[in-house]
Amino acid sequence: MYTRTPADRRETNRARWDERVPIHTASEYYDLESFRAGQDVIRPFEAAEVGSVTGKSLLHLQCHLGLDTLSWALRGASRVVGLDFSEPAVDAARELAADLGLPPDRASFVAADVYDAAEAVPDSAYDIVYTGTGALCWLPDIVRWAETAASLVAPGGFLYLAEFHPLTDALDDESGSRIAHDAWSDVPPGPYGDGDTDADTVDPPLHSGSGGWARQHTLGDVVTAVAATGLRLEFLHEHDATPRRAMGGRVPLMYSLRASRLP
Repeated sequence: MYTRTPADRRETNRARWDERVPIHTASEYYDLESFRAGQDVIRPFEAAEVGSVTGKSLLHLQCHLGLDTLSWALRGASRVVGLDFSEPAVDAARELAADLGLPPDRASFVAADVYDAAEAVPDSAYDIVYTGTGALCWLPDIVRWAETAASLVAPGGFLYLAEFHPLTDALDDESGSRIAHDAWSDVPPGPYGDGDTDADTVDPPLHSGSGGWARQHTLGDVVTAVAATGLRLEFLHEHDATPRRAMGGRVPLMYSLRASRLP
């Protein structure tokens, strides 16, 4: 029996991510050995769109193991803070920071729900608030997310999001190019990702009994929510590749946006 209240779904999702931390830290997909050796995980389009982070503070919401967070620190950010609701993930991120020789005043991590970020993170505002790549689908309220993220953008700073395109939820699993599912459904029927992860197939399913509950947020919903916060939308770009596949321009697979606060 799967519970269906927002609180129950959140706990199911947190159990999912807690249990997958040791799987992900040992997986080839995350490849922590290469990361410790200096491999940068920031995608080229992200580096170009975010620009230089030298001397800037950066907050990464829903950071998981903190690879992106720490990559920005190694690219010159003066201070990075990662936030995730999974305490085992935060512990793993702190260990990675220590392995890279980054002290807590350069790279720190906080265990908290993203909706509680304003009260949980050490500073009231950041030059860059960064998030994405499979983060938004786990959130029930995209408007509240946008309001929280925007509240943490410093004057003259910006929010940057790089996320999987909602269209990918409608594509078939075999070819990845044919529309096979409803792109407009609010909540996919049943538990999402039962028995697998984005890194490895898990057999049998983990103790949580579910891959977690996900909600589809349309591109219009996300952009409208960000625009309503008062941030100025600088761009919305669509991309034809993800970390796992490239389609050669047939359909957009990722999107990115940047929205700034006036100085």
